[in-house]
Amino acid sequence: MLVVAVVGMAGAGKSEVSRIFESKGHARIRFGDVTDDELRKANLPLNEENERRMRESLRQRHGMEAYATLNLPKIDLLIKDSPVVVDGLYSWEEYMSLSKYYGRDFRVALVWSSPATRYARLAKRVVRPLTMEEAYSRDVAEILNLNKGGPIAMADFTIVNEGSLEDLERECRNTISTFEKQL
Repeated sequence: MLVVAVVGMAGAGKSEVSRIFESKGHARIRFGDVTDDELRKANLPLNEENERRMRESLRQRHGMEAYATLNLPKIDLLIKDSPVVVDGLYSWEEYMSLSKYYGRDFRVALVWSSPATRYARLAKRVVRPLTMEEAYSRDVAEILNLNKGGPIAMADFTIVNEGSLEDLERECRNTISTFEKQL
């Protein structure tokens, strides 16, 4: 079975792409749920500052491959019945961990949007909106502290998300079709 990790910068549309994959029969795992769950356990509000601290704390405790390691049992359970889409793989170490574990059954789809487009989307988000300054700061922190550039550079496919939702759905259908032909 296939495991597709969706990568990209904040606001590129990773979650939307993951939902489209899910609607096409992939089981969906959102890596960020681990962060949210840990914040709830600590009775901390879900906001950019706390989320960043928690992401970095989890990686300090479990290594840079923390999210892959913590989600591996869920992926293994779901992959028994359907292909899996992983929403939000970030670090090079997560990429290497899943790539080594799943081998040829692992693919990466990059969702790309320009910074201007992403920052405008992030400002309008209902959940966890970010100012332009917060969005830029998050970009820098993710590139420098979370090794986010590696998985983006190694993506098997790029889905450009600069237009409408219909354009994005069309791009996703083409990518899913390509993935299925490779199996």
